[in-house]
Amino acid sequence: MAKTTTTALTLILALMSTPLLAQDAEAPAEGEAPAAETAAEPTADAGGLSMGTEVGGDGVGSNYTAATFDAWEQRCVRTETGADPCQLYQLLKDEAGNSVAEFTIFGLPESANSPAAAGATFIAPLETLLTAGMQLQIDTAAPKAYPFTFCTQIGCVSRLGFTAEEVAQLKNGANATLTIVPFVAPDETVKLTMSLKGFTAGLDAVNAANDAADAAAAAAAPAEGAAPANE
Repeated sequence: MAKTTTTALTLILALMSTPLLAQDAEAPAEGEAPAAETAAEPTADAGGLSMGTEVGGDGVGSNYTAATFDAWEQRCVRTETGADPCQLYQLLKDEAGNSVAEFTIFGLPESANSPAAAGATFIAPLETLLTAGMQLQIDTAAPKAYPFTFCTQIGCVSRLGFTAEEVAQLKNGANATLTIVPFVAPDETVKLTMSLKGFTAGLDAVNAANDAADAAAAAAAPAEGAAPANE
């Protein structure tokens, strides 16, 4: 498991957001040359046809898929240390095959103040009835209800905590069922099946990556009491 809360906070903030391009960067002062562009220059063939310019990048803060484990993806955030924190991710679809929601999970540090051994985020569509919350059922176990915490442009978020026993259930299970209620049809429910195939190997890989990320971050931090480096 990750040894600090730094990894968890990094993942919650970075993996739930899409980097935005600055729209109001300051213009160069009169007479000054414009700053060098970081994006590649567009290419063209001999006939003057644009061959396109690569969009995006793989710098610090960008997200990428490090590995796949059957139904799951190991998604990580690039850091300056090169040891990147990760989450286990699955895109959830309805019976018609439409993409509906997202689920991510990662291990949490042991704490006497919290029984949670893992943390997760569930992102539902904006058209979800928030007061109904969401329910999660692992195989035939009794379902548990969770509230939604907040909404953003990408959807409404429920933050979940799992005990060590529940993590073991997920590792040994076949499927989990997540249930939400549509805002426009409060008398109906939408049930999403989350496959647990590959979950054990995926979560183990994520936790190992997060342990390495925490160790690298600790090694890069200045020693306690040490004077800061000269500017």
